[in-house]
Amino acid sequence: MIYPKIPLAQSIIEICLAKGLTDIVISPGSRNAPLTIGFVSNPNFKCYSIVDERCAAFFAVGMAQQLQKPIALVCTSGSALLNYYPAVAEAFYSQIPLVVISADRPQHKIDIGDGQTIRQQNVFENHSLYNANLTEITSFENDVKIKEAIDYSLRKKGPVHINAPFEEPLYETVAELAVNVNVENDFLSSRAIGFDNLQEFASIWNNSTRKLFLAGVNNPFSMQEEIIEKIANDHSVIVLTETTSNLHHPTFINTIDSIITPFSDQDFKDFQPEILVTFGGMIVSKRIKAFLRKYKPKHHWHIDSLRAYDTFGALTQHFQTDLNTFFSAFLPLTNAIESDYFQKGQIVKAIRQKKHDEYLANIPFSDFKAFEIIIPILPKYSQLQISNSSAIRYAQLIEIDPSIEVFCNRGTSGIDGSTSTAIGAAFAAEKQTTLITGDIGFLYDSNALWNNYIPKNFKIILINNGGGGIFRILPGHEETPVFNEFFETSHCLTAVHLAKMFEFDYNIASNETNLKTGLENLFKQNEKPSLLEVFTPTLQNDKILLDYFKNLV
Repeated sequence: MIYPKIPLAQSIIEICLAKGLTDIVISPGSRNAPLTIGFVSNPNFKCYSIVDERCAAFFAVGMAQQLQKPIALVCTSGSALLNYYPAVAEAFYSQIPLVVISADRPQHKIDIGDGQTIRQQNVFENHSLYNANLTEITSFENDVKIKEAIDYSLRKKGPVHINAPFEEPLYETVAELAVNVNVENDFLSSRAIGFDNLQEFASIWNNSTRKLFLAGVNNPFSMQEEIIEKIANDHSVIVLTETTSNLHHPTFINTIDSIITPFSDQDFKDFQPEILVTFGGMIVSKRIKAFLRKYKPKHHWHIDSLRAYDTFGALTQHFQTDLNTFFSAFLPLTNAIESDYFQKGQIVKAIRQKKHDEYLANIPFSDFKAFEIIIPILPKYSQLQISNSSAIRYAQLIEIDPSIEVFCNRGTSGIDGSTSTAIGAAFAAEKQTTLITGDIGFLYDSNALWNNYIPKNFKIILINNGGGGIFRILPGHEETPVFNEFFETSHCLTAVHLAKMFEFDYNIASNETNLKTGLENLFKQNEKPSLLEVFTPTLQNDKILLDYFKNLV
């Protein structure tokens, strides 16, 4: 085996191996040559080469999302590092472990006019859990920083940054290691969770007739079935879920906007919870956030082992533990209480479902109709990745089979890496994966297809409505040249040439009949990645969606 000659590079590589950090996504460069040589030459590492750093970082996000362990990113010096930032921010807010390892020039060569030199130290400071600024000289302090960075990423679930300065020559190798690393000691101790005052909260619970559960982004199967059943059978509880919550029960309400948008002021007051229980990541629905910010609960409890956001300005308690540990300890302390809260929720749910079915049965082909057709046809036990903006919002309005695992980059809710993330997730999960994306997000991240690791059974359903359709449903929309060019970004582009260049099977659909046929063909063949482009009418989608909410009453 060969090793890079530079001892600092050896230390980084050996500590990564000792810590079990073995998936390495590398973007080609020169300054990172010592790291690249070391990682690629060692068969214990699985290395992936992705040229575009922004795509590489989101690919790593997708892998880490599925594997639930840190993925390393390795890049050269200069602007390459900055291209990681959107994915670093996403990983920070989505609690996804990433270890960014950037090669740098020695500090005395920064700000003297050399090319590809920027101030790399602490560049992700606002969105990283730990920043290890290493020195050229191999030292115990360097080793400690590297180990701590990896530990933080793993245990605190987020991105960390290791910045490593290398002096030329960069490509020299040796046959033996010059370093000896020791990783026996853990640098982060586990925090013991106590429940000394749980009875106090149980007392509040047992005297409250309106409890609202709101589930954000969750990994599939994150809550035990017996806990789900216990919560579902409490007559004082309403459970609101989103598509990305991966939480299912026949009585749960998973089309939040359909339920609350038609509410009158009195309806909102009747629905206002005494206790709000939240868990999981970010919430998609703006309407539920607006409701709970105006009609605040007396108590807001958030359950998460790491963080709690005061999203509604009403947070009163953060239980720092996982869902199952909390509810296993808490629910035995609770008592049934007489309440019609659950029943009222079920009545509204039935009314809205009837109106939903009636409305969708009579609308023309559009974004909404496309989602109504697509979601039920998705293969069972598959994975669905959804891009942001309109796509994730339409997905919230359609029932989805409980066997389908759903993911979306809701940490920052950006459009910039949905395709790259989906490919990384599909590669890591090794199961049928479908990405539903809009045209702007797809085109923005088109370099995602420049990737040698796309599984043959990976599918893209591209909804092309000729622009940023979400801006048409936001307040302030006016049909003007300024709006069309600078907000909606109208275009006449298609994915046909991209599909051909990157060797995707390509088909189109523009009405209900050929969409159904296209979907059947899409999932029939798994010999090469496939893309189905669905064209919908730009000028009708917003009206159809807005009229939907008006017709729910």
